[in-house]
Amino acid sequence: MAIKPVELSKAYRLLQVGPTTMISAKHDGDENVMAAAWVGIGGPNKVVAYIGKQADTRQLVEKSGYFVVHIPTAQQMEIVLFVGEHSKNTMPNKLDSLPLFYQEEFDIPMVEGCAGWLVCKVIPNSHQEQNFDLFMGEIVAAWSDDRVFKNGHWIFDDAPDELRTVHYVAGGQFYAIGKGTKFNHGPGVD
Repeated sequence: MAIKPVELSKAYRLLQVGPTTMISAKHDGDENVMAAAWVGIGGPNKVVAYIGKQADTRQLVEKSGYFVVHIPTAQQMEIVLFVGEHSKNTMPNKLDSLPLFYQEEFDIPMVEGCAGWLVCKVIPNSHQEQNFDLFMGEIVAAWSDDRVFKNGHWIFDDAPDELRTVHYVAGGQFYAIGKGTKFNHGPGVD
């Protein structure tokens, strides 16, 4: 084994192996869904999402104050790539072919078939949003497919492979989450 330096412009990739996500939002009848690679935990019950200024969905998030983080499965990769490659500016009917639904009390589109959905209320921070395109949201509601997430735990080992979450690692490369393994709490600890 050799320990080698990592180019600093690519060092973030060492951490960014979380699930590929999609973000949806809606305001005043206008709605959208986009792919999002940089979404993560921002603290207890909080999500941080990078939403670039070029994204149509960003304007909807800014105006409504809400967004939904979707955790898609391996069987949904065509949908993820589709919403990531197509803008509503050039494809106004982009959402027509998506299997969308709405949860009671939340008028935000959600894509069917995901492993989980997190409704987030924006915690305003104009400095972070304008200078770094980072939005923090408080999770105000969440749902999961109980075939892969039940009683607060992922259970991928018991689920079909097509329901595994997918992880983007750069350059068009994705991995489906692997098999779970339990470890002891350290050497000499039972």
